[in-house]
Amino acid sequence: MNSDISRRHFVSRAAKSFLGVSAMAALPDLSRAAGAGASTARQVATAKRVIYLYMEGGMSHLDTFDPKADAEVMGPTRLVGTKVDDIKLSDNLPLLARHAEKLAVVNSMISNQGAHKQGNYFMHTSYEIRSSIRHPAMGAWLLKFNGRNNPSLPGNVMIGNNSSHPGAGFFEASLSPLMVRDPEGGLQNSTMSRGMTEDRFNFHRSLAEKLDAPFVERYDQKNVRAYTDMYEDAIKLMRSKDLVAFDLSAESDAMKERYGRTSFGQGCLLARRLLEHGVSFVEVSLGGWDTHNSNFVNVPEQAKVLDAAYSTLLDDLDHRGMLDDTLVVLATEFGRTPEINTNEGRDHHPQAFSCVLAGGGVKGGRAHGKTDERGASILEKPVKVQDFNATIGYALGLPLDQVLYSPSMRPFTLADKGQPLVELFA
Repeated sequence: MNSDISRRHFVSRAAKSFLGVSAMAALPDLSRAAGAGASTARQVATAKRVIYLYMEGGMSHLDTFDPKADAEVMGPTRLVGTKVDDIKLSDNLPLLARHAEKLAVVNSMISNQGAHKQGNYFMHTSYEIRSSIRHPAMGAWLLKFNGRNNPSLPGNVMIGNNSSHPGAGFFEASLSPLMVRDPEGGLQNSTMSRGMTEDRFNFHRSLAEKLDAPFVERYDQKNVRAYTDMYEDAIKLMRSKDLVAFDLSAESDAMKERYGRTSFGQGCLLARRLLEHGVSFVEVSLGGWDTHNSNFVNVPEQAKVLDAAYSTLLDDLDHRGMLDDTLVVLATEFGRTPEINTNEGRDHHPQAFSCVLAGGGVKGGRAHGKTDERGASILEKPVKVQDFNATIGYALGLPLDQVLYSPSMRPFTLADKGQPLVELFA
């Protein structure tokens, strides 16, 4: 057993250094449908792919998508009108205000998780953290049910530094997101090193396979085979013409400027390129929303980055004819208190916050749900995290009630009995 663990640790490290990325949660694929040949009827998909924008740290709903008229609550932040009567945004988002007709703003989100790690995990998986299991995030569910669109590219990509991302959970490692830290750096270590010829590469690869063969034969397990598959996928990617999808140098300077010369802005641009080449699910994270201190300094800075990238992404996708079948999701783990603390900040507030959907069959120009005059509690149409995630699954045509089993034989569904907001679809 110890030799098995040591070998797996070595192979894991070798795979990471080989491609310069990590395959998260390399666990055996013991998940399977409930019942022999069980299947679940699916709704007709309105979206083929997803760009998931995650605001890490707990974005203040009051200073972004759910501003109020009360000056005591708002501080220096002001609300601005849009072309849509139903939607009011803060003055921190002037560019997005011009795209209100594309947005479905869910202002009645509620969570039972008020800490960052727990709230982040809950939003991504629909399940609370447990020490005995790791649950899959939405990108892994999508690939589990639908597979890849482009066999030479990963179907699931994570851009940014969201270290709390749950990855593929108890699903097989091949469904984990490919982690890209720097969107402008391309895909690191994806080309042969100087002096390495194709013949030498093939020789070393053949030798490694021969050395591994006795071990693989002796331990014929899915978590062992997963590493072999990982190598094959990495080599396939290295030799693919679609590797150019990761190269932002192909984009004009004008387009890069529109998205914003920030890691998040360029990440959104990379996300669009990846979708054009057949990647199904791309998450781009923007941290810095944990504004216990200096909320009215930090939020405008973060919102400026978000405003440029998000508004340009919507416009770019629309111009290319991609918005109709691309679901653009904006999410965060919780909101911020109406009370302004002694450090001119806002504290954690899971009782009410905002998330946004656009494209992918969602009818824009509407606000779903309503909070009170202070943004403290929900007055109309509360939406649980599971409901929001079920709505994403609904748009993708995924079977929401299909049961899959974890390695411990516990049953799970995509959104843990969440109910999709079907009224948001045209």
